[in-house]
Parts: sequence; C-alpha cells; structure tokens
Amino acid sequence: MPKKDLEMISESIVVATENQVSTNLEDEAVILHLKDGVYFGINQVGARIWNLLQVPRTVGEIRDVILEEYDVEPQRCEQDLLKLLKELHSKGLINIRDDTAA
Repeated sequence: MPKKDLEMISESIVVATENQVSTNLEDEAVILHLKDGVYFGINQVGARIWNLLQVPRTVGEIRDVILEEYDVEPQRCEQDLLKLLKELHSKGLINIRDDTAA
C-alpha cells in the first residue's frame, strides 16, 4: 500500500523503518521490505544515503554529507535526494517527520 505523500523540507527528519533488512553488495545496496517481500536496489550514492538513514537525520544533513563526499551541483543533489527519499517512503522503507513546529 503506497504511503501518503508528505512534503519534505530540509528540516524534515527521515529514518529507515524497522520492517526492512538490507545489505551492501559491492557499491550497491539491496533492501528487502519484510511485510510485502519486495526487494529494492540502489546504486553507490543511494547506498550511502541508505547508510545515513539508519539513524534519524534531517534531509539537510544528508544533503550536506552527499555534497561534501561527491562532486555534484547542490540543486541536482537536492532534487535527486528528494526523489530517492520519496521513492523509499512510498515503498514503506523510511519514515518522514516534520518536527519544525516542535
């Protein structure tokens, strides 16, 4: 069942859900959603992002790490990051919280 689309901003907190397992395969990562048995594969940069998602972090923190570690334009980085996070969220693999009001 697709998750409700949630507007993500730099302050939104994202974290991997507990209902998955993952492993690294060379420069990629494979994630298994335990509830529906669907595998999801991601490339080297996606695998790095997945590693960062193992503890709660803001979207901005993840973006900043990727900008520091990879040669990518800031706007492209943010667009690609948000696209991946939305895809992971729609597959039930991450949780998103907007704690800016707290």
